[in-house]
Amino acid sequence: MGRGYIVDDTVEVYLSKLCEQRACPVTGLLIGQSSAQRDFVIMATRTPQREESTAASRNCLDKEWVTEHARQVSRMLPGGLSVLGVFIIDDSDAKDTLMTLQQLVFAVENLISSEYLWSPADDDVTDRITLHINPKTRKTVCRTLDIKDPKSPAKPADWRYQSAVCSSWCTVSCCLNVDMLVPLPDDRTTSVSMMKHLKEGLKLWVHHIETGDCLIGGRKLPEDSELTTGQKRNVAQTFTAQLLVTPDERFTDEMQSCGGSLSVRGAVHSTAYIHNNKPKAKLAEKLLKRDVVSTVATRVQMLLEELLISEEESRGGGKKETERFCLPCRIYCPVSRPVSVSDYWFSDEGLSEVTDRLKEMLDIDVAEGDLDTRQETPAQFIEGVVAEEPALETVDELKPKRSSFIGIVMATAVALLASAASMLYLSDV
Repeated sequence: MGRGYIVDDTVEVYLSKLCEQRACPVTGLLIGQSSAQRDFVIMATRTPQREESTAASRNCLDKEWVTEHARQVSRMLPGGLSVLGVFIIDDSDAKDTLMTLQQLVFAVENLISSEYLWSPADDDVTDRITLHINPKTRKTVCRTLDIKDPKSPAKPADWRYQSAVCSSWCTVSCCLNVDMLVPLPDDRTTSVSMMKHLKEGLKLWVHHIETGDCLIGGRKLPEDSELTTGQKRNVAQTFTAQLLVTPDERFTDEMQSCGGSLSVRGAVHSTAYIHNNKPKAKLAEKLLKRDVVSTVATRVQMLLEELLISEEESRGGGKKETERFCLPCRIYCPVSRPVSVSDYWFSDEGLSEVTDRLKEMLDIDVAEGDLDTRQETPAQFIEGVVAEEPALETVDELKPKRSSFIGIVMATAVALLASAASMLYLSDV
């Protein structure tokens, strides 16, 4: 037998309910964590139906829609959780759907990985799951594909259900101060151009994160040391971490022509979950750092997407030299203790919109009172503080000609003494 998958029994219940609906084919995502020995699947979520879809189109697979759903879901997953593969519920033979599942797996992985800003590691697991379920017989066929090799054959895998798979996982969290300045291009007419330059500009900051020291419980642990030992391996534990990052040197001898700049400052809350199969300090550090990078990049990308839409709609209208916008706060939603997923809450939204997104993207029902909004707080604009920022004084002297994005993101972690605010500025140079 090939690679082993330990699957939470709540996933079995969820997939069984989908089988009972008799609405084939049904596609969806499998979510969990990989390890060297085996993978853990703790969630499954169906692909939401398109509003404009017809009865005929619902019987066909929409690869673009499935991959976009995977991209949105991937943004909602904290450190340690990822999209491990795809499933399909269909009464056709598993052999007939294998090619379709292979195409979906590679398409999903290509789109999700295109948003990664962190560097891949040699020990990253590159196997992904394809799961076929016959709704009539309930026969399950699980295979794995190596995403590094598109020509690799599908291999059989061992799919086993187990209760409380993640009940004893470790939680590692931190609050990190962020302070960076990213140049933006003259051409900001397309989202592709903006996102390309944004990723390039963030690379230096990402390098600082990846090379920074990580203290867990106030200590720099050896890479191969285990987070849990003895009987504590079977008990969920929470660790507080600190990332010691070298400050970004903004002033260089080189002059760079740009159409504006994006400034991100403040504090963000990050979380990573680690399986209880002898978890190492090296793994905890890697997953936490990746979550830091992902949560900052995701928020900036989300806001720029909104601003590009707004700019297109208001093209030709008057623009202010400097505008301020709030970046979204991170909200956590428990799914299987101690594991939570997250979403991003804009200041002009109600919590009901967050619960609606969780239902649409992850197919989970959650009450507003179950959401954890304590880790980060919404921004408040404080008049008079902005004028003290040297960057804004420089902008005024340069007499801006067109709009670009200068962002400032801050938040409050409840466990810390420091408070912060979130805001984003639009300016020109």
